[in-house]
Amino acid sequence: MGLQIDISAIVANWKALAARAPGARTAAVVKADGYGCGAARIVPALYRAGARDFFVALAKEGRAIRPHLPDDATINVLSGHMEGADLDGLVPVLNSAEQFFRDRTMRPGRRFAIQLDSGMNRLGMEAAEWAGLRDEALAAKPDFIMSHLACADEPGHPANAAQLRAFRDMTQGVDVPLSLAATGGILLGPEYHFDLVRPGIGLYGGLPFADASPVVRLSLPVIQTRPVAAGEFVGYGATWTAPRPGRIATVAAGYADGILRALSSSGASLYAGGVACPIVGRVSMDLITADVTDLPEVPDHLDLICPEQPIDRLADHAGTIGYEILTALRQRYERSYL
Repeated sequence: MGLQIDISAIVANWKALAARAPGARTAAVVKADGYGCGAARIVPALYRAGARDFFVALAKEGRAIRPHLPDDATINVLSGHMEGADLDGLVPVLNSAEQFFRDRTMRPGRRFAIQLDSGMNRLGMEAAEWAGLRDEALAAKPDFIMSHLACADEPGHPANAAQLRAFRDMTQGVDVPLSLAATGGILLGPEYHFDLVRPGIGLYGGLPFADASPVVRLSLPVIQTRPVAAGEFVGYGATWTAPRPGRIATVAAGYADGILRALSSSGASLYAGGVACPIVGRVSMDLITADVTDLPEVPDHLDLICPEQPIDRLADHAGTIGYEILTALRQRYERSYL
């Protein structure tokens, strides 16, 4: 199995998104092991390209990439100061009064940032909570204050403008860098950019950044090819029956490798030189079957993620999003980097 990751494409996507927000500093979100692409390999390349601010979800993710970055790179932890977390060399994004007072008690004088809830109701301090400690927090000089948009991938959604107003209201008069936009927010336009933007999925070739360069190719080895007669079934549950005499290829991958079972007979295909070979029958733990009848010759590998079927198109077949497709990819793949 081969998972090919084009780091030069990730860098190109970072530069393209940075160019969309020329008045802001451009960070890079590398949580979930760089969205499944390998954060330790990605962050040095982004640093060389000019990124100095990185975001992870958990302290342990930050510790994993800290050795791969120079000291002037900042690693921000979105879960904030969790009890027992080792934040040495990291900057927690504090999400509540409880986290704020824990951090100030346990790490006096250390760097921190603040997250406000502008309407998503997921993480961050709500307006009343923020008002109660705003003066104390600002006196301690946070690196930045951020919030997160719930519907940035839908430009016309009224929640975007409502959250923008709420964020402005809560940060009025503060002399601290502000951050609201991830990938979708960058694409919404300059009023959402503020001082720091935080592209994530767009770096890795995913929507809503439709102009992104593709980053990932997933090639799966063919174990066996067999003829099937019209009327014969394929796979668990006998869910697919051959409508004509044909050939079936079985490849070595399945849901244990993060290939979603929902892709079973979903309209998704494996590809050979641009030719679609429909996935037929159920995706099982270690095996997938595809109809290769129309191929003159079956190659050694068939592609699941490729230019003909990028992550978001594959996600549509599975009834999910490109984020899940990427982050589900397991470690059994042999990774190669361009």
